[in-house]
Amino acid sequence: MRHVDLVMGIPMSVDIRHDDEGRARRAARAAFDGMHDADRRFSRFRPDSEVSRYGRGECEQPSADLREVLAVAARFEAASGGAFRIWRPDGTIDTDGVVKGWAAQRAADSLVAAGMTTFCLNAGGDVVVRGEPDPGRGWSVGVREPADPTAFLTVLAVRDGAVATSGTYERGEHVWDGRTGAPATGLLSATVVAADLTTADVLATCVLALGPDGVPWAAQHGAAAVVAVRADGQVLTGSREA
Repeated sequence: MRHVDLVMGIPMSVDIRHDDEGRARRAARAAFDGMHDADRRFSRFRPDSEVSRYGRGECEQPSADLREVLAVAARFEAASGGAFRIWRPDGTIDTDGVVKGWAAQRAADSLVAAGMTTFCLNAGGDVVVRGEPDPGRGWSVGVREPADPTAFLTVLAVRDGAVATSGTYERGEHVWDGRTGAPATGLLSATVVAADLTTADVLATCVLALGPDGVPWAAQHGAAAVVAVRADGQVLTGSREA
């Protein structure tokens, strides 16, 4: 069963392998409802969202979910030496580097809670998977070649894990180095494999902000594997065992 929806302004989909299609559809709808709710509450483009009100100092008692997102951001800001930061150089708050992966991981967790054991949730290119689509075969997750949208840099076989990519090839230099406030320019893309999408997504942003030094750093902070492309096209890799 496959379900597709537009969430946070990007196409997201889920492929669920389950004998009861009706049950799978209900689980998918509930998972996507949760991501739509996260978009309403955490979008910096909505002036009435909780995160916008928090950024303006109008939210004295943040919700448990906002506190969780802020705690994730604070943890990785400290770990990265300030390279990752949710407060933009202009003084506004931007939790995008946490929320998409966090919301998609919560959606995946809701699928598991509903009894779905085999699925691939694709949140605009960031992916969380469970189980195997066929016995003995992991889910195939393509990592795009930054210079060619029709080519893959590599294809990963993933079981019970997550993959996230942060890059400049579609949105330009949208990630900044929180230590300097300047755009991060050392890498064209950074892909991280981790146990969950919250971690993978934040780490991918951290690596892009840190530049080439972020590859070995991420391997020490929750990444099972890292694939990054330098501005000159050189491919850098790292893993937890390296």
